[in-house]
Amino acid sequence: MTKDRPAAIPTVQLENDRVKVTEWRMPPGSHTGWHRHGMDYVVVPLVSAPLEVFDGKTTQRYDQKAGASYARLVGVEHDVINPNDFEYSFIEIELKATVG
Repeated sequence: MTKDRPAAIPTVQLENDRVKVTEWRMPPGSHTGWHRHGMDYVVVPLVSAPLEVFDGKTTQRYDQKAGASYARLVGVEHDVINPNDFEYSFIEIELKATVG
């Protein structure tokens, strides 16, 4: 399904004991690859455009709006696909567990 797609390009902007902030740049037709989130996270879309998400069974389209953040809990498994003919980008903020 997505094995012939180009890979999205992650760039870690900041990482410390509390958070990991990654900018994701997705060339046209690219995907993040199948992955499981090990932390709660917040996504901040930088582009208004649809993305497709494959959950292991079905692919769904989600219209994203630049600056409209959303959060997900640890354990989400999916592959995110850029179906557009232009680059898509977003910021992912992963929240590390804290002790204390």
